[in-house]
Amino acid sequence: MRTAMGSFVFQYPKTIALVTVTGVGLFGVKKWMAGGVCRSKARLDGKVVLITGGNTGIGKETAVDLARRGARVILACRDMDRANKAAEDVRKRSGNDSVIVKKLDLASLQSVLQLAKDVLASEARLDVLINNAGIMSCPKWQTEEGFEMQFGVNHLGHFLLTNCLLDLLKKSAPSRIVNVSSLAHERGQIYFDDINQDNEYRPWKSYSQSKLANVLFTRELSNRLQGTGVTTYSLHPGVIRTELGRHFWPTMPLWKRVVYTPLMFLIKSPTEGAQTTIYCAVEESLQNQSGLYYSDCAPKTAAPQGLDDEAAKKLWDLSASMVGLT
Repeated sequence: MRTAMGSFVFQYPKTIALVTVTGVGLFGVKKWMAGGVCRSKARLDGKVVLITGGNTGIGKETAVDLARRGARVILACRDMDRANKAAEDVRKRSGNDSVIVKKLDLASLQSVLQLAKDVLASEARLDVLINNAGIMSCPKWQTEEGFEMQFGVNHLGHFLLTNCLLDLLKKSAPSRIVNVSSLAHERGQIYFDDINQDNEYRPWKSYSQSKLANVLFTRELSNRLQGTGVTTYSLHPGVIRTELGRHFWPTMPLWKRVVYTPLMFLIKSPTEGAQTTIYCAVEESLQNQSGLYYSDCAPKTAAPQGLDDEAAKKLWDLSASMVGLT
């Protein structure tokens, strides 16, 4: 009895110590996983920012931050009910009433053109364009024009929108274009002979192609905008708890979901995931940098296929042809 009690007394502190060390370790890993933080105190009073998909996830958190800095923020979203609710929340959290909503469905080129027409008619300037909206690992769906959905939404819609707003961005220079890409670009390649993945569609293959397209678009756009005062940035926001995985998660085998669910504690929150987007939008030291790729609020070298200028030009020409841009 004495031995058992002594064993209990002896082991109990060890258990507490183990739990404490494990807890500290987990929080340390979580802090490391959270990545970089944008430290810039730059104000955006008098500036206009447009964010696609700004009603949820990192887009919404980006909107809150930039609105706090004094910007007029335009949330360009597909679901107007959700967008209006998000805008109200952004106003409350930022203390800035200059947050408005405009309709945008990136799966419809007509919707993209209508938004651009609306912005050009209503806004005297545009200082930051953040191409944030996206879709990930969805089934083989098509856009209104018949393009593969992930390439159409993640790349083509933003390609057309950006080109339609370029004159306003040039007029407002110095101005910035921020394209939210992903680490997935490292596994991607551009299938020029099967851009819509008609021969063999795999959700992750298509997603990686669209994210590589974001990096190449940023690079080629930078080359074309030299001397205009408009600079471009692409980025990996990190692995984040957002709605982006809504098509991917249900398709995962149950055993994988059981294994991965506890790890959700470690991945970034939307606020943490928005930091690199905010950094690219406001950091003063980036003013003379353009066409580069960022992660955790620092420049990173993109995958070799993301540095291919010939492929970037070829993708530009193909994209222009697909969206009818002359």
